[in-house]
Amino acid sequence: MDGQAIKDTLGKNIKLLRARRGLSQADLSEKADISIPFLSNVERGIKFPQPEMLSKIANALGTEVSELFSRNLAGDTGRELLGHMSEDLAKNVNQAMEDVFRRYLG
Repeated sequence: MDGQAIKDTLGKNIKLLRARRGLSQADLSEKADISIPFLSNVERGIKFPQPEMLSKIANALGTEVSELFSRNLAGDTGRELLGHMSEDLAKNVNQAMEDVFRRYLG
Protein backbone atom coordinates (compact mmCIF):
# COMPACT_ATOMS: atom_id res chain seq x y z
CA MET A 1 0.00 0.00 0.00
CA ASP A 2 1.49 3.36 -0.98
CA GLY A 3 1.43 6.56 1.09
CA GLN A 4 -1.70 8.00 -0.51
CA ALA A 5 -3.57 4.72 -0.08
CA ILE A 6 -2.68 4.75 3.63
CA LYS A 7 -3.96 8.33 3.95
CA ASP A 8 -7.15 7.42 2.10
CA THR A 9 -7.77 4.33 4.26
CA LEU A 10 -7.14 6.30 7.44
CA GLY A 11 -9.45 9.11 6.36
CA LYS A 12 -12.28 6.81 5.33
CA ASN A 13 -12.02 4.82 8.55
CA ILE A 14 -12.06 7.92 10.76
CA LYS A 15 -15.09 9.22 8.89
CA LEU A 16 -16.89 5.86 9.14
CA LEU A 17 -16.14 5.43 12.83
CA ARG A 18 -17.18 9.02 13.51
CA ALA A 19 -20.48 8.46 11.68
CA ARG A 20 -21.00 5.12 13.44
CA ARG A 21 -20.73 6.90 16.77
CA GLY A 22 -23.04 9.70 15.67
CA LEU A 23 -20.38 12.37 15.92
CA SER A 24 -20.06 15.42 13.71
CA GLN A 25 -16.64 16.68 12.68
CA ALA A 26 -17.08 19.43 15.29
CA ASP A 27 -17.83 16.83 17.99
CA LEU A 28 -14.80 14.70 17.15
CA SER A 29 -12.57 17.76 16.81
CA GLU A 30 -13.56 18.91 20.27
CA LYS A 31 -13.13 15.46 21.83
CA ALA A 32 -9.72 14.97 20.20
CA ASP A 33 -8.63 18.58 20.74
CA ILE A 34 -7.86 19.17 17.05
CA SER A 35 -9.18 21.70 14.56
CA ILE A 36 -12.14 20.96 12.30
CA PRO A 37 -10.20 21.93 9.13
CA PHE A 38 -7.38 19.56 10.07
CA LEU A 39 -9.83 16.71 10.72
CA SER A 40 -11.56 17.41 7.42
CA ASN A 41 -8.22 17.24 5.60
CA VAL A 42 -7.37 13.94 7.31
CA GLU A 43 -10.76 12.45 6.40
CA ARG A 44 -10.22 13.49 2.77
CA GLY A 45 -6.74 11.95 2.66
CA ILE A 46 -4.99 15.31 2.26
CA LYS A 47 -3.17 15.45 5.61
CA PHE A 48 -1.62 12.75 7.77
CA PRO A 49 -1.61 13.25 11.55
CA GLN A 50 1.43 12.85 13.77
CA PRO A 51 1.40 9.81 16.13
CA GLU A 52 0.21 11.87 19.12
CA MET A 53 -2.68 13.19 17.05
CA LEU A 54 -3.56 9.67 15.85
CA SER A 55 -3.73 8.59 19.47
CA LYS A 56 -6.04 11.49 20.36
CA ILE A 57 -8.35 10.67 17.44
CA ALA A 58 -8.43 6.96 18.29
CA ASN A 59 -9.16 7.71 21.96
CA ALA A 60 -11.93 10.14 21.02
CA LEU A 61 -13.46 7.43 18.82
CA GLY A 62 -13.07 4.79 21.53
CA THR A 63 -10.85 2.56 19.42
CA GLU A 64 -7.23 1.54 18.90
CA VAL A 65 -4.90 3.34 16.50
CA SER A 66 -4.43 0.09 14.57
CA GLU A 67 -8.17 -0.04 13.78
CA LEU A 68 -7.89 3.31 12.04
CA PHE A 69 -5.70 1.63 9.39
CA SER A 70 -7.75 -1.56 8.89
CA ARG A 71 -8.55 -2.21 5.24
CA ASN A 72 -11.53 -4.38 6.22
CA LEU A 73 -13.15 -1.74 8.41
CA ALA A 74 -14.75 0.18 5.56
CA GLY A 75 -16.71 -2.83 4.30
CA ASP A 76 -17.83 -3.97 7.73
CA THR A 77 -18.61 -0.49 8.99
CA GLY A 78 -20.34 0.45 5.76
CA ARG A 79 -22.75 -2.46 6.07
CA GLU A 80 -23.31 -1.73 9.74
CA LEU A 81 -23.83 1.96 9.05
CA LEU A 82 -26.33 1.11 6.33
CA GLY A 83 -28.22 -1.05 8.81
CA HIS A 84 -28.34 1.79 11.34
CA MET A 85 -29.48 4.21 8.65
CA SER A 86 -32.27 1.83 7.62
CA GLU A 87 -33.40 1.49 11.23
CA ASP A 88 -33.36 5.27 11.71
CA LEU A 89 -35.31 5.79 8.50
CA ALA A 90 -37.94 3.27 9.56
CA LYS A 91 -38.29 4.94 12.97
CA ASN A 92 -38.61 8.38 11.40
CA VAL A 93 -41.20 7.20 8.88
CA ASN A 94 -43.19 5.48 11.63
CA GLN A 95 -43.04 8.61 13.80
CA ALA A 96 -44.16 10.80 10.89
CA MET A 97 -47.07 8.48 10.15
CA GLU A 98 -48.15 8.54 13.81
CA ASP A 99 -47.98 12.35 13.80
CA VAL A 100 -50.13 12.55 10.66
CA PHE A 101 -52.71 10.13 12.05
CA ARG A 102 -52.89 12.04 15.34
CA ARG A 103 -53.26 15.36 13.57
CA TYR A 104 -55.97 14.30 11.13
CA LEU A 105 -57.70 11.41 12.87
CA GLY A 106 -57.56 12.18 16.34
